[in-house]
Amino acid sequence: MKALVLSESLAAARARLAEALQAAGRPATDARLLAVSKTRPAAMIREAWHLGQRDFGENYVQEALDKQAELADLDDIVWHFIGPLQSNKTRAVAEHFAWVHSLDREKIARRLNDQRPEGLGPLNVCLQVNISDEPSKSGVMLAELPALAGAVLAMPALRLRGLMAIPAPAESREAQREPFARLREALAALQERFPDAPLDTLSMGMTADLEAAVEEGATLVRLGTAIFGERAASQ
Repeated sequence: MKALVLSESLAAARARLAEALQAAGRPATDARLLAVSKTRPAAMIREAWHLGQRDFGENYVQEALDKQAELADLDDIVWHFIGPLQSNKTRAVAEHFAWVHSLDREKIARRLNDQRPEGLGPLNVCLQVNISDEPSKSGVMLAELPALAGAVLAMPALRLRGLMAIPAPAESREAQREPFARLREALAALQERFPDAPLDTLSMGMTADLEAAVEEGATLVRLGTAIFGERAASQ
C-alpha cells in the first residue's frame, strides 16, 4: 500500500470510529484504534506511525521482534500482543510488549509475571473470553473468568485492564451486538467484584463489526484490513 493510500485508509478508519462513537452517544475519546499489523512490513508500520498511529497489534512473536528491532527509534510506539501465546514464547512477550490481549490461562499469566523485567513496569493484560463457546477458539469460559481474574490481580508484574473477545461471525447488527453485550456485562461484574482493579478496557470489534462493538462499549477496536488493505495471497 502506497503512503497516500495508507493515509486515506487510516483517516477513513478514524472517521468510522468517530462516527460510531457519536452514534452510540459516547465521547470521541472513549475508544481508540489498534492497528493490526501482523504480516505487514515494518516500513508500513513506520508510515502509519508518521500519520499519528501509536498502537499496533501483532500475532506472531518472532515477526514482531524483527519489526520492533527495525523500528526501535520510534520510542513512543505501543506494541500489543494479540495472538495465541505458548509457554515457550512468554519471555519474549514479557520483555518486548506493553500489552497482551490473549491471556486465558493462569500458567501463562504466571510465566509473564515472573519474566516481566522490573524496569518496564507492569504488563497490561486483557483476559481473552471464549464468548461464543466455540470449541476451536481460544479463551476462558465465562464461568471460569472470576477465578482467573482474581489470580492475575494477585500478580504484581501484571496489570489486569479488561477483557478481549473474538465472537463468531454474525450477519445482522443485532446478532453482532449480543456477544459484545455479554462481554460488557462480564467486565461490569468483575468491576463490582474487584472494585480497586484498573478494569477499564474492552478489546473487541474488528473491521466487520466495529459499529456493534462500539455500541456495546468497546474501548480498543482492532482493525487490520480497514487500515492496511487486503493482504497479498502469498502472506
